[in-house]
Amino acid sequence: MDKLKERIDIKNLRSLMIFGQYNVNRWGSSCSLPKGICRLENLRHFVAKKEFHSNVPEVGKMKFLQEMKEFHVKKESIGFELGELGKLEDLGGELNIHGLENVTTRQEAKDAKLMAKRNLVELGLVWNRNQESTGDDILFLEKAGDDILDSLKPHSNIRRLCIVNHGGSVGPSWLCSNIIYMRNLETLHLESVSWANLPPIGQMYHLRKLKLKNILGISQIAPDFFGGTTEESFRHLMEVLFYDMPDLVEWVGGANCHLLSGLEIIICADCPMLTTLLISGWPISSTEGNTKWFPSLRGLHILGCLKLCLPPMPHTSMVSRIYTDWLAYDRTKLDISKSSELVFRNLGDVERLTIQDASCFSFMDLQKLHSLRHIEVSRCEETFLRGLDDGVVLHTVQSLKLEHFSLTRKSLSNLFECFPALSRLNVSASSDEDHEEVVLQFPPSSSLRNVRFCGCKNLVLPVEEEEGVGFCGLSSLESVTISNCDKLFSLWPMGGGAQTQSIIYPLPPSLKKLRLVGEQSTLPMALLANLTSLTSLQLVNCMDITVDGFVSLITINLERLTVYNRRDGEAEPYSVAGDVLAAVARTQTVPAGSFQLVSLYVDSISAVLVAPICSRLSATLQRLFFSADWRTEKFMEEQDEALRLLTSLRILWFHGCRALRSLPQGLRRLPSLQELRISGTQKIRSLPKEGLPDSLRNLKNNCSPEIYEECQKLRETRPDIHTIAFIRDAES
Repeated sequence: MDKLKERIDIKNLRSLMIFGQYNVNRWGSSCSLPKGICRLENLRHFVAKKEFHSNVPEVGKMKFLQEMKEFHVKKESIGFELGELGKLEDLGGELNIHGLENVTTRQEAKDAKLMAKRNLVELGLVWNRNQESTGDDILFLEKAGDDILDSLKPHSNIRRLCIVNHGGSVGPSWLCSNIIYMRNLETLHLESVSWANLPPIGQMYHLRKLKLKNILGISQIAPDFFGGTTEESFRHLMEVLFYDMPDLVEWVGGANCHLLSGLEIIICADCPMLTTLLISGWPISSTEGNTKWFPSLRGLHILGCLKLCLPPMPHTSMVSRIYTDWLAYDRTKLDISKSSELVFRNLGDVERLTIQDASCFSFMDLQKLHSLRHIEVSRCEETFLRGLDDGVVLHTVQSLKLEHFSLTRKSLSNLFECFPALSRLNVSASSDEDHEEVVLQFPPSSSLRNVRFCGCKNLVLPVEEEEGVGFCGLSSLESVTISNCDKLFSLWPMGGGAQTQSIIYPLPPSLKKLRLVGEQSTLPMALLANLTSLTSLQLVNCMDITVDGFVSLITINLERLTVYNRRDGEAEPYSVAGDVLAAVARTQTVPAGSFQLVSLYVDSISAVLVAPICSRLSATLQRLFFSADWRTEKFMEEQDEALRLLTSLRILWFHGCRALRSLPQGLRRLPSLQELRISGTQKIRSLPKEGLPDSLRNLKNNCSPEIYEECQKLRETRPDIHTIAFIRDAES
């Protein structure tokens, strides 16, 4: 960029592009340009963000320029007069003029010569509201503003016009009086104006989009509001947008409703008094269909208009987007947060349904959604349970997520009957209910692949051999998550019986991902011995899991292993990870090169940093997380040496290891390490004396004051490392 700034005065340059990250990040947040850029007198094309366009002083010297998206009047004392634009006769495309409050005379406005710019397509005229005036000054400014806007008359070729914050009381004659002049206008945006006479929009026969924002005093939009309405009016109008209209109460069409039948998009936002949306003469509800109320409508956005009552929606199958304060519909997705009157036959393309409250729908209605694949219900209360009793069968639903579900034998049985084609099931039970013990039995024909149960404290797995028993009958099952279900495995043998030839395993061998959280049963690893296809195993806060009957073959395909217990108070819980990794280290049946582990998350540093483990993981392990190890204080020499074996390690994280007083000195010898994080470990006083590896790019520390100071120095000595450091007041 520096070289470009030095050579920017090449007079024959005709095109200049500033793009990509250089727009802001590398050129500078101020988007400043070389002072001599105006010497590019032959420049025709300046392709860049608006911020760059507005920073060209004496732009009039670039008389052949064809694009200037933004200009700020008197942005600086010299070189930003409105007359600079008047010299750009070839200017076309988009032009936004800001700072018009700095223009004080009609002549200044005329100097812009907007009428001569026949190639302009889009024009924005913006006054910044930062003046503080009262009394006679206000009257003077209003009159001056009227004169100035009148003198900013553009060429009639303008297609899109935006006027913002004009302080005058009268609209410009070229827009409001002689509408034939603006015959080509396609988009009109009026914002924060207080004109006594709005443009006769009914005579803008080519208008496609109308946007009114923050205009006070308009309580009703009626046929006479548009002015000069004829049968030719609004033939091309497709979008109407009303924003921040505090006084608007109703939009009525009367006998002219049919003229607005081509509207495709309506947006009303923050119009708190609005009660009527063009209903005069049109039906607002019908059991057979409502094809007269905006028959061409495709998108409807009604936000912050709490007094407005809408007809049942979508009223035709053409509507593809609806957004209200309690409803979001986007052709294939429907999200309902409050009871709404819906026309389900027009929602045939919905594939994903999210409902906050089960009282918002009936199962009979859901039968009309022929494309429905996914359902998510946040509050499954009595209404939902009664719906399950109706015998409705939804054959198309493949994914179901239920929260606050009342889990009983009957509700679980009805659930599987209602949704026979499920491949994904996610159930969170009601936390305040304690029902009868429920034995988990799936239908023999179930095609479930992903199952999650959370907080189902009355759910247990059966042991008896029978068709469809528990998870065992699900031959296609790939992922199981059991979180805080307390006694799911309570019926299973906990001792030597687990090692007999006749053992029935609780989970099928097809399983690839298993996550157990807060399991309170005594669970020997022998019950998982058949899971040789596992790629992800997570055992979190399972205090009573033992390595009895552990078979190392379940680790051979693992890519992610998470085994840790959360610390509660000052107690030091049993580390399952220590026993599991010790068992792996002792195994002789699996060759060292057979392991696929990429991510390891454990609560024991000493269990990992031993040569038998690190040598097995050397070629594959990329992410290593130590969490809540309260025992390890420092790294022994043999642990340092074992760590160096992890030559593929990219991310290393120490979290909540509150006894740890130092980092391993061998960090520098990890050739692939890119990220190091330290959090909740306040006793570490320094970074490794040998330094950090050359490959490191990210360092994040929630640390002691001493390390904080070292990190500040590191920013100077190792600018290639993105360093984030802050001091935590209290220890974890």
